[in-house]
Amino acid sequence: MDTAIRAWLLGQLGAATDVNDLENRYDRLGSARAVAIEVLNGRLADLLAQPTTVNVSGVVAVGFGENIKALERKIAALQAGDIPAPDDPDGPDTGSGIGWIVLQARPRR
Repeated sequence: MDTAIRAWLLGQLGAATDVNDLENRYDRLGSARAVAIEVLNGRLADLLAQPTTVNVSGVVAVGFGENIKALERKIAALQAGDIPAPDDPDGPDTGSGIGWIVLQARPRR
């Protein structure tokens, strides 16, 4: 795993993520996207194993429903390929290519 992949994974998963764990998963899975999906699925499973809301009347109310939805959206975006990874087979789109714009005259009224 090179520095670009490590930086991308830390950007997707958070800076507090264990880098050694990411390297072991990358060696086993072979792609940054698969590593990110596996880590996020583990976090989602941990959240689903706990109660989604805790209420102590008049003291505190904690809810994790929005966190669960956010993780599900992030996993879906990674699975769909909406978030480009540095080691994707087609490579990330850097926007440095040359393009053509064809100008055509508008018809007069």
